[in-house]
Amino acid sequence: MRIIVKTIILLFFALPVCGQNPKSVLPKETNVIVDAEFQRPGSTYGTRCWWWWLNGNVTQQSITRDLEEMKAKGFSGACIFDAGGANQVGNRQVPEGPMFGSPDWRALYLYAIREAKRLGLVMSMNIQSGWNLGGPDVSPEEAAKQVTFSELGIKGGTKINQKLVLPAIRDDYYKEIAVLAFPDKNKAHAPIHDLENKTASKEAGGSVPDTRPFLTDIAGVPGEEDALSKQVLNISKYFKDGVLNWDAPAGNWKVIRIGYTTTDARTSTTSGKWDGRVLDFLSEKSFNRYWDTHVEPLLRLIGPMAGTTLRYLQTDSFEGGGMNWTDGFADEFKKRRGYDLTLFLPVLTGKIIESRSVSVRFLNDFRKTIGDLVSEKHYGTFAKRSRAHGIGILPESAGPHAGPFDGLKNYSHSEVMMSEFWSPSPHRPRPIDRFFVKQAASAAKIFNKQLVGAESFTTIGKHWNDVIWADMKPSVDHEFCAGLNLVYFHTFTSSPKEMGMPGQEYFAGTHFNPNVTWWNYSTAFLSYLTRCHYLLQKGTALSDVLYYYGDHVPNLGRLKEDDPAGALPGYDYDLINEDRLLDLTVRDGKIELPHGVNYRVLVLPDHKILSLAVIRKVKALVNAGATVIGLKPQSTSSLVGYPAAETELNLLADELWGKGNTSAGEKVLGKGKVIWGKTAANVLLESGLPYDVKIVAENKTDKFDYIHRYLPDGTDIYFISNQNNKQVAVSCTFRIADRMPELWDPLKGEIRDAKAYQQKDGLITVPLVFDPNGSVFVVFRKPLGSKEGKKTDNYPGYKELEQLSGAWDVRFDPRWGGPALVKFDTLQSWTERPEDGIRFYSGTAVYAKNFKATKTKSKRLFLDLGEVKDVGIAKVKLNGKDLGILWSPPFRVEITAALKTGDNKLEVEVVNSWRNRLIGDDSLPADQRLTKTNIKVTPAWKILPSGLLGPVVLMESSEK
Repeated sequence: MRIIVKTIILLFFALPVCGQNPKSVLPKETNVIVDAEFQRPGSTYGTRCWWWWLNGNVTQQSITRDLEEMKAKGFSGACIFDAGGANQVGNRQVPEGPMFGSPDWRALYLYAIREAKRLGLVMSMNIQSGWNLGGPDVSPEEAAKQVTFSELGIKGGTKINQKLVLPAIRDDYYKEIAVLAFPDKNKAHAPIHDLENKTASKEAGGSVPDTRPFLTDIAGVPGEEDALSKQVLNISKYFKDGVLNWDAPAGNWKVIRIGYTTTDARTSTTSGKWDGRVLDFLSEKSFNRYWDTHVEPLLRLIGPMAGTTLRYLQTDSFEGGGMNWTDGFADEFKKRRGYDLTLFLPVLTGKIIESRSVSVRFLNDFRKTIGDLVSEKHYGTFAKRSRAHGIGILPESAGPHAGPFDGLKNYSHSEVMMSEFWSPSPHRPRPIDRFFVKQAASAAKIFNKQLVGAESFTTIGKHWNDVIWADMKPSVDHEFCAGLNLVYFHTFTSSPKEMGMPGQEYFAGTHFNPNVTWWNYSTAFLSYLTRCHYLLQKGTALSDVLYYYGDHVPNLGRLKEDDPAGALPGYDYDLINEDRLLDLTVRDGKIELPHGVNYRVLVLPDHKILSLAVIRKVKALVNAGATVIGLKPQSTSSLVGYPAAETELNLLADELWGKGNTSAGEKVLGKGKVIWGKTAANVLLESGLPYDVKIVAENKTDKFDYIHRYLPDGTDIYFISNQNNKQVAVSCTFRIADRMPELWDPLKGEIRDAKAYQQKDGLITVPLVFDPNGSVFVVFRKPLGSKEGKKTDNYPGYKELEQLSGAWDVRFDPRWGGPALVKFDTLQSWTERPEDGIRFYSGTAVYAKNFKATKTKSKRLFLDLGEVKDVGIAKVKLNGKDLGILWSPPFRVEITAALKTGDNKLEVEVVNSWRNRLIGDDSLPADQRLTKTNIKVTPAWKILPSGLLGPVVLMESSEK
């Protein structure tokens, strides 16, 4: 394998392509693109879903229906996710089914895996009900733990026989750590800022908060310390059965009894009776017991289908609060940090030992140790136990909730890098609260994995009112540009037939299952996602910049636009953590990972804190020829090797950055250099490296994003997204030379050579026009030769020929309250009609109209539907010929082949969401309602404009 890797890398460097990186070695089929496969990609590249077994209320019939519908719609698989939560935020509970892991539940699970095998679906499974791994049988000994303490002031110079107050405990569980004493100065000092976060006593936040401030504190004041470390006495040996027997030296003493108890963390969103304590994430023993009891039997039950049909195991996002101790923690700390923490334990209670700076350094080491244990003992053990069955893991192990861990370190154990993103939602309205995939995509790059997944389209506060093109498409496109290449719909709820329509649903998530009104029209949107997956799973994403995000805990990567390296918009970047940074080497001036991916520059964090191991590595990289960007470090912010480590860091910093501290500069060392006071984009541009892609629009406030992937055969794939709810024309300049730009449309599956482009100075510029929230792949694979793109644009113009005015016959489905046939004199929203059966209608209506036309052989003719409300889906038939499903503006379809000279019959099927029918039913007696669901209609719900609003126009294309 090693010889093969080197061969690929050498061949790739031989290609006359500017700015490419050697690729990670993946199966051959992932590195070739085929036109026909893009146009009709197989289900291998299909979407997946969180398949919600809500409160365990599923049946064999609902399981078969769901899996068969997934297969029919092109899904590649699903994740069995037993969970509760139906009754949150005021909704109603659903009937309770078998509890997770019970004999009846196992029978349903076995049936589901067998059905998935029959259908050829890739399955994964959440290893509990709900999340925050734990359950009803997790004992206090196995549960998440945290430090607790009590303190007492005593007067020495005599024999002390004193009962020490038991610290606050939970679950009648408490174990001692130590009893410590130090002279009581009886003098107050400013508290250590944000102590709860610095001791990992609580979760730091829910949407990837900036945790770098935890590394430092306010300026220390001489003499403010509670004690020097040498003054702290470990008097644990004098403490027994709650009583201290100690010959206390003269003077006043502060005695701290410090131990640990359980946290108050509970499992979340569980079905039935699965509620229980959260597992100790720092304990391999606790995880193994849980596995042996609950997971191993499920894997043995399905025999050889474990590792073949059931390919992955999962846990959801960490939302378990703070946890900061476990059995044997002191030994683990000493092994990893190299010193005994005992004399610094008072810092956990808010005391200052030695100095404020030293105390904060200890707290940084303390949290880093917790992060190490979470990664190794929990997620590492999870991966090890799964591998024994040939199964990979895909936990949401890296946020966005800022638990006490290093996100990238946790990802090192995953086979699929799993994250999440949200559609617009009242719960998470800002982009920074919605988009979290960039870290997962970086993990895939640095750990050489192919798949970047995400719990997709999550919402809270919205039900059945997501507009696909306006809410879902721009959100998923945004995350495609961050590196996503496998969508897991959140959520696909299994709903037995007895639960009615739209049936039982989770309180959150974009509802997407066979009960949604537009399920049978979803194929067009799913085809779009699958085409995107097809290309975005090929090769490797290109980034010129590598950003080291520090060694602090918690540590999580934020959304792409956070841009900590200053690379955007023309260059892309990846994140790397301390462990992986120490594996970097330099080749031909580029910074390289062991599997061959390389970068132009390494950027350091701006907090001026580096571990000694990292600054030593930085020196080695620079000497070998690397370009490193960043401010001069001033501290390790650690007690590891302190104070000698601090002295060495300062010497190395002077060697690399020069003595003194200037705001900007450059220093050559060995074959490389260090640059500070400039962004990565500044440095790369000044080096002569053009932007990877430069997107220029007339309005500078318009938002665009992109991702670039490259294949070993020299193919380059750019995905470009218009993040504006309007049509926009742009000029895109690519760092590509001598190859033909091709436009691959994931919406329609069309592929064509660009007709307008210009090559100059080793760059190719292509004019593009994007529809509202539109997107396109620009692919470079064929030699340019002598071809010239002399045309002025790559898109046809359209001329209006005739507006189809007048009346329409509209057929509604009487089973859902609508009239079988009604005439609309003009196109209008159903909500503007006087008939309740139309105003509150949900489902499909068919618009029909006859019109005369004259067919012209030399021109291509189109039909433009104008506005389509509310979901934004229409299916067009002309003279009985199915012209396909439209779901994104412009709602325009070619009719050239179907149009006749003379009489023509047009039919347009339009579907809306469940919203209007649910609102209408809410005012009716229960026995008159057409719908049934546990989701509660609230006064905030408003009926939504629905139907074909037009104007419907015949158009002529300028393109023959």
